[in-house]
Order: sequence, then structure tokens, then C-alpha cells
Amino acid sequence: MFFDADRCIYRKSQLVEVICQLRFPTILSIGAMEPVSFQEAVRGDFPQYSARKEILPPKVIGRPGDMRLEEQPPVTNYQFISADGRWKVNLTKDFIALATPAYTCWEDFAKQLDKVLAIFIETYKPAYFERVGLRFLNAFSRKALDLEDCKFSDLIQPGYLGLLAEEDVEERSFAKATQEVEMAMSGGCKLKMHAGPGMVKKNNVEDKEIKFILDNDIFMMGNIPVNHSAAALNTVHLNADRVFRGAITKTLHEAMEPDYIG
Repeated sequence: MFFDADRCIYRKSQLVEVICQLRFPTILSIGAMEPVSFQEAVRGDFPQYSARKEILPPKVIGRPGDMRLEEQPPVTNYQFISADGRWKVNLTKDFIALATPAYTCWEDFAKQLDKVLAIFIETYKPAYFERVGLRFLNAFSRKALDLEDCKFSDLIQPGYLGLLAEEDVEERSFAKATQEVEMAMSGGCKLKMHAGPGMVKKNNVEDKEIKFILDNDIFMMGNIPVNHSAAALNTVHLNADRVFRGAITKTLHEAMEPDYIG
């Protein structure tokens, strides 16, 4: 399921969104007051600001035989968006995240992330990071790639297809055929993956075309020192790239029109 290959940028990328999230021990000052200093520092790149209260699900507490649900207080999620709407930072008392639907390559994404993280670390001084993760959400459209005569089994490697890979079963017979995977990877990383046919929304309107969804969340957990976060992210990205290339066939790879960058 892993494939090492020369890196490339796809001219017809099928990425819906890329998200990097770093979780840290709770910093109460983030939720107790508006992040004025942080906003002032990022406002040049992220001038649009909003905040919303998020209701968390109840927490299960107690011991077996004496367990109960405890209501959780709402969490304030602060959002900072670029002028063109293509980049978004989310900040809560427990995590900071950077997301974009316009991902091109890791170097460009990391450059934007480095600026945001440097400001966050300088402003709030987290003790360490508890989780460092990258999520790559792909939705492969046969229509957009001029592959409408192909089956998903022509585009996706068998291990990611499950019963869809069987030659004696019609693809249209399936009402649902998805996989949910959690596994350990090299370098101390872990993978949570969702793979299978499905539909996505564009501007809150559901696209009726059935696409193949490949949703990979690769992450590291533990007490990751702040000054090791860049190295951790590079390891996570390397694993993410290997999993993605291992999931697609040569047909799909070439249909996305790769430009090799070494």
C-alpha cells in the first residue's frame, strides 16, 4: 500500500481540502478572551475574522457499573480567513489548524503554515504538541478527468476497493462499499483512512456524480516538543505521500497530468 516515487504536482488535482491540525494542552486564555494579539499578527494574510460557539458531545465519566454522561461547556472556535477565501486558520483552546482547498505542493503549504505557527507559538507559548496531523481529502471525478468509461477498479488499487475489486460484481450493484482503516505506520505515525464511492458538496450543494473518496488522516501523537513540530510534520507528510501514491493506478496518476518536481 506504500509507493515511493518522484514527487509531482498534478495539473488536474482531485483534492477537495488539505488540513493541518496541531493539538496542545488546553490554554484557557484562548477561550477566555478574544485573541487580539494573534489576530493583529496574522491580519495581513488573514483579514477576515469570525468566532462561533461549538457544542461538544457529552463526556462519559465514572467507572464500569457507575458511568454517566457529563455535559461539556461550549468551545469558542476563532476563524481567520484570507482575502481570497482560499486559506483558513482555526484556533481554539485545544488546537490550531490551517486548511485550504487550493493545495499545490507541500513546500507552499508548509511556508504558510510556518508563518502561522511561529505567531501562535510566540503569542501563546504551548508547552508541547499532543497531536500533529495532516488530512488529505480527495474526491476522484471520472467526469473531470475524462475517464467516464473506466471503472473504479481501473483507477484505484485493489486493496482500497474491497468487494469493488471483484470482477464478477457490477459496480452499480453497490449501495455502499467503503472501508474505515486505522493502522500504525513508519516513523511513529498513524493512519485513519476512509475510502469508497460517495458524493461531495460544492458550495453546500451536493454534487450528484459518484466519486471515489480517499480521505487520509496521518498523524503523530505524544508529547512532541514545539521545536520538533516541523520535523514531525515532514515525517507525516512523507507517509501521506507514500499512501496516496500507493492507492492510485498508473491510469489515474497520468489522467491527473503530473508535473514532476523531483
